[in-house]
Amino acid sequence: MPDVYNWHLGRTMTYPYPEAHPTKQFAAVFNINRCIGCQTCTGSCKATWTFSRGQEYMWWNNVETKPYGSYPQHWDVKVLQLLDEAHQAAGVQPQWDHSQASEQAPYGVYNGLTLTEASGPNEQVLGYLPAESEWRSPNFYEDTSTGYKGGAYGLSPDGASLPEHQAWFFYLMRICNHCTYPACLAACPRKAIYKREEDGIVLIDQERCRGYRKCVQACPYKKSMYRGTTQVSEKCVGCYPRVEGADPLSDGVPMETRCMAVCPGKIRLNGLVDVAEDGSWVENPKHPLYFLVRMEQIALPLYPQFGTEPNIYYIPPRWAPRPYLRQMFGPGVDHAIERYTAPSRELLAVLQLFRTTQKMIFRYEIEEGPLVREAEINGKPWQMYNDTVIGFDAKDREIVRLSVVEPLHERPMERLNSI
Repeated sequence: MPDVYNWHLGRTMTYPYPEAHPTKQFAAVFNINRCIGCQTCTGSCKATWTFSRGQEYMWWNNVETKPYGSYPQHWDVKVLQLLDEAHQAAGVQPQWDHSQASEQAPYGVYNGLTLTEASGPNEQVLGYLPAESEWRSPNFYEDTSTGYKGGAYGLSPDGASLPEHQAWFFYLMRICNHCTYPACLAACPRKAIYKREEDGIVLIDQERCRGYRKCVQACPYKKSMYRGTTQVSEKCVGCYPRVEGADPLSDGVPMETRCMAVCPGKIRLNGLVDVAEDGSWVENPKHPLYFLVRMEQIALPLYPQFGTEPNIYYIPPRWAPRPYLRQMFGPGVDHAIERYTAPSRELLAVLQLFRTTQKMIFRYEIEEGPLVREAEINGKPWQMYNDTVIGFDAKDREIVRLSVVEPLHERPMERLNSI
């Protein structure tokens, strides 16, 4: 297999095809700390793309409760177990060497096997095919937390406290990661799966697909799904008509996907980032995604050790046990939570841009405002300013302007109870 560079791993790895990168990459940041598990994103995706016969159990967007929930059931545990068995067979102890962290390898260097490197002689990617029964319960274990300790009715007499709760769960919202090195693409014997050159969205050619389900088996995130009525596989299409600016509301500029645009918790920020010939993100400090992922490094990839270089990033939850989060998001967890808990002045402003407009934001500016609060966080002084952040679309037109402190509107006395 050819060698390709994976900046999540900080090293080259083997992949069935040589490096080839799009000019722009579809990407997003999901803030787990804000998700309320309302499933509005899930419903909007279902109503838009998977409402037909044969798609009843097909959820391109789903929100699962960790640590127990998963769709299909136990997908991540099973993939991690397969990878662990491959490491044991090869006599490899997987570790992250953070001492080698650099601009090209922000998380350090991973010395374990990826799913393509751990594959057997007759397969391109290490994986498994879920049983049909495992697709039937997308909300299994919803809102189920880890065990409580002490207190009447299972409640701790000391209450909840950071940095970690004794009883905890969090919502993990998932769509296709539109990976830089997709496992589904690597495994397809028909070469029916491809990345679009203009935005890096991964699609399945419905004419070429013959329903072998190699993509379903290979995708570690299980976001390629087989449709029995048509006998071909389908997956999240990244709402590419909206990304292309073809939506009537778009005014010809890229828009966020349906699942992003409807989020009431304001946890999602979707965009396109420029990609260099070597696959790295072109430096752009005023692009919100570049700022969050590459500069502040508070948004992390999901299971980077799989080796697919996913392009959906997560701000990890502050209250969950760190070892669990490190397994899920890699060695950058402690840094990300520290930065998010006590955000810099610029970071606090950029965090306000989540779910403020349906159009993708390509650039932001910040107008400085007055100091409104001083506090101490983790033993260090912290200041909050009421700055104004401004977002611009692909044509560099202002599309959103809002302040860090949300305006307060008081009703007059004569209209206190009016609607």
